[in-house]
Amino acid sequence: MTLIDFFVLITAGVAVGFVNTLAGGGSTISLSVLMLMGLSPAVANGTNRIGIAIQNMVGVSSFKQQGVLETRKGLLLAIPATFGSIAGAYIAVDINETIFERAMAVILLVMLIFILFKPQNLIKEQTDLVNKKLNWKQYLLFFFIGLYGGFIHVGIGYFLLSALILGAGYELVKANAVKVLIVLVYTPFSLAVFIWNDMIDYKMGFSLAIGTSIGAFIASRMAVKKGAEFVRWVIVVIILFTSAHLFGIVDFKSLLQSNR
Repeated sequence: MTLIDFFVLITAGVAVGFVNTLAGGGSTISLSVLMLMGLSPAVANGTNRIGIAIQNMVGVSSFKQQGVLETRKGLLLAIPATFGSIAGAYIAVDINETIFERAMAVILLVMLIFILFKPQNLIKEQTDLVNKKLNWKQYLLFFFIGLYGGFIHVGIGYFLLSALILGAGYELVKANAVKVLIVLVYTPFSLAVFIWNDMIDYKMGFSLAIGTSIGAFIASRMAVKKGAEFVRWVIVVIILFTSAHLFGIVDFKSLLQSNR
């Protein structure tokens, strides 16, 4: 790894940490950069978890310091997500990557419609749902979200935000804080699976993590300071870019290659 690679990873990490903390989809950037630098998709997927873990440590600390993190419910929801993430990390199946990416892009666009046309559900907290006890359906839902997160992680933030807003009643800023906590809890377990299978490039992983921690700190401060409306529009832009990438309209990897 060259000095230029080191700085590219830090720069990409800042963007990834910012995007992931405010919304999700940042791993689209980091996985593309890691593969561009020569890692196989499997090793890139494992290496990416180092930055994710450290980014969420910073994010959780910042959200908690600012008083917007509900730890108890977040930890309860993190339990099934953790079991799911372990199973997801162990899954080794031959899937059609193109079909998978197109399906994910459609899901993101559906969420985009929800964000644009039902903003009141994002900005206003639904107190009755927040105060309601968790049920088995919610635990099952977060198990499957964790399963996906352990498998590939790309876009996991969107699924967590949807579940926390629609299913648990949180407004967007608090949902972001709980989302970051859940990812922090389950990521070390899925990371351990990749470490056990020797699918980590530590130099690249920790270089990326320097940037993700910076990006996460900036994003967590901006989320609380600017409020849900700001986060809403950041998510709109990110979803549009991520969907364009998944549909093949914009090839982020090719853009990086042309500027390398």
